[in-house]
Amino acid sequence: MTAPYEPGRTHPDPSLNAIISERRHLINLAYRLLGTLADAEDVVQETYARWYAMSRPQQEAIRSPGAWLTTVAGRICLDLLGSARARRESYVGEWIPEPLPDRTEWTDGRPGGVSADPADRVTLDESVNMAFLVVLESMTPAERVAFVLHDVFRYSFAEVAEIVGRTPAACRQLASSARRRIRASQALPAPAAGRADVVRDFKRAWEAKDIGALIGLLAPGATMVSDGGGLASTAPHPIEGGERIARYALTIAAVAPGLTILERTVNGQPGLVAQRDGAVTAVMAFEVVEDRITHIWAVRNPDKLRPWTDG
Repeated sequence: MTAPYEPGRTHPDPSLNAIISERRHLINLAYRLLGTLADAEDVVQETYARWYAMSRPQQEAIRSPGAWLTTVAGRICLDLLGSARARRESYVGEWIPEPLPDRTEWTDGRPGGVSADPADRVTLDESVNMAFLVVLESMTPAERVAFVLHDVFRYSFAEVAEIVGRTPAACRQLASSARRRIRASQALPAPAAGRADVVRDFKRAWEAKDIGALIGLLAPGATMVSDGGGLASTAPHPIEGGERIARYALTIAAVAPGLTILERTVNGQPGLVAQRDGAVTAVMAFEVVEDRITHIWAVRNPDKLRPWTDG
């Protein structure tokens, strides 16, 4: 982003670097609140547009530009979450948060490497793994904003209240309710190296069309959710049960020959990416508990995969 100059300005804004340096933080925040990188980038663009729409005296009167930017971005996200929920009710099939584009290979469960533009890369930690984002989707907009701002980004409830438009006590209750949702959904995850081993074994069994090995890697009550957005063929509903998932995986292998399965970091965790003729056709995230796969999230919507191919 370049600095706009207003008529009559002869010197660059001395606070420009400080303002631009907030971009990564704002992207981090907006992605967790909205679940899609495209929406997060739109929010940040709108936030900066509002900053630059002010006159220099108005900007200079703001004591903490970073706090102002966060407040504006948070309020925009809160407004968007209400409309996003309505959009997702009319979405074709299951909706899964957009996986972050990342071509990093993983080794023993340890994501590494650096993206082409580090300033644009959302920090990959436990608060952006797919299981966590899916639980965030179950929250009300106010719960999600209060929880992410306070528990993930460590804002005080007084600061959260200014963004959410409620009292600090009400925001405390919202975050508490969100925490209960998180606790109710959490299982004890396998260690990082164990997750990588299980996902790698799943890849090898899938490529070998070994249904026995696939079933052995999947928990009996495992669930697979696919997101095609009406633009790619997927199972119309979640698939329940390890054996059913294994058979579905082999059906995919039979009807889509020529797939290349790559080990890639997906939202900070070991995942798999399917390519055909050089184009990404699916991105898969996994939850592994006690050496068994309990959840698979497979994104096939080409709109959500475009950054993986074009980036």
